[in-house]
Amino acid sequence: MRSVIGRLVNHCAHRRGWTVAAEGEQRCDDCGTRRFTAYGALRPPGLPETVTPSPRQAAKADRNAARLISRTAYHLSHWGMATAAA
Repeated sequence: MRSVIGRLVNHCAHRRGWTVAAEGEQRCDDCGTRRFTAYGALRPPGLPETVTPSPRQAAKADRNAARLISRTAYHLSHWGMATAAA
């Protein structure tokens, strides 16, 4: 079975240049590839809302994070000793 993956993609170097097709859009004169030149970040205006967890939720998150870190450190230390002994 022959591999044809490379043949499915048009390998244009865009050497002829770019022509303005519409506002904020250009097209390659050789292959017709479009590139967009005038766009901004997709973010709503204004600052995001600040969310403050309750003291109970914050304490629970801290306990869960500490538990996760302790388990990860335990597994990493055993993993490290196992490879050192091998």
